[in-house]
Amino acid sequence: MSKLVRPILTIIIGIMAGIYLYQEFGPHTRQQTDTTTVAAVYAKPVQETQIATSRSNAITEAVKMVRPAVVSINVTKVKKYIQRSPFGNDPFFSRYFPEIYGDRIIEQPIQSLGSGFIISEDGYVVTNEHVAGNAEEIIVVMSDGTQLSAELIGSDHVSDISLLKIDKKGLPSVKFGDSDKMLIGEWAIALGNPFGLFVNNSPTVTVGVISAINRDFSPMEGRVYEDMLQTDAAINPGNSGGPLCNAAGEVVGMNTFIYTGSSGSSGSVGVGFAIPANYIEQVIKKLKTRGKGDAEIWIGLYGTDINPYIARMIHYNSTQGVLIKRIEKNSPAEKAGIKLGDVLLALNGIDVSNTQAVGYVIQSLELLVGDKLKVKIWRNGKIQEKLIILEKYPH
Repeated sequence: MSKLVRPILTIIIGIMAGIYLYQEFGPHTRQQTDTTTVAAVYAKPVQETQIATSRSNAITEAVKMVRPAVVSINVTKVKKYIQRSPFGNDPFFSRYFPEIYGDRIIEQPIQSLGSGFIISEDGYVVTNEHVAGNAEEIIVVMSDGTQLSAELIGSDHVSDISLLKIDKKGLPSVKFGDSDKMLIGEWAIALGNPFGLFVNNSPTVTVGVISAINRDFSPMEGRVYEDMLQTDAAINPGNSGGPLCNAAGEVVGMNTFIYTGSSGSSGSVGVGFAIPANYIEQVIKKLKTRGKGDAEIWIGLYGTDINPYIARMIHYNSTQGVLIKRIEKNSPAEKAGIKLGDVLLALNGIDVSNTQAVGYVIQSLELLVGDKLKVKIWRNGKIQEKLIILEKYPH
């Protein structure tokens, strides 16, 4: 009898162990675990799922912030030119039939397009001087399709900045960023009206990076561009005057000009330049206080920094100052007796060590047409002082 008990007990224990293991680890428990896992996934907050599947990013959010304040600038200028008489300088025809055979001044209206951006809710708009300066009529087209006449408050030819005013309140406006803190390689967003494509009242958006900072170009058609921001965001004709923004939706510059690679090209090759925002704010402040035309001073001299090689060539025992390398004909500088090869040392008693310092001093002095500018120069080993009477820039 005892021989049968042991096998029976073993079988009973085995059956009980099998039942226990089935209950704990059987297929029904795996299904329950899978169901619990799926439920946990669907239990995540809806917001997290939306973010994971959304196409929105820092760029699109920045565009939403800036786009309402971007405008198209439609400008009408009058171009004047002389139509020469077919009879040349014949005294008989020019004297007795001047209306028919004399030289005539022809005025031709020229329309052009550019971009701009609203900087305050009360209607101040910024654009390039080469877009709106010297305009007969300026129409601002907003992103909602509204067309408004604009008044030219002031222009600065040297810095290539114009300030406009439209008669409307409660407008969307941009926020300026600190252009001195730009990082090479950070996102750059250009908005504007390239080739007049302000289609459906919406500006064009292009994206790139800040390629370089502190680029200097002077002189260029009488303008001085210093500390420019370089970007590969596509900038084309019509983009001039539009904002260049960072990924935080702050305006860090104003799109101004591009390099095209050759004289026969006009499109973007990824080398564009923008006036830095900090400099724009300085000029705007000046234009608001001076009024129309007052800031368009003309000096007419251009210089270069002095390196040890240049110093030895002109027998100058320092590298401080600016070597005068070009003087415009009949300019205030020429009339004051400034000559090529002079070294500019100070303006109105403020020392200048290089071309960048000259630009900063000129801006800080807030000079007006008709003001006198006292300059200290070095010439052939002697220090001299000259007095320049500022004139209006001749367009």
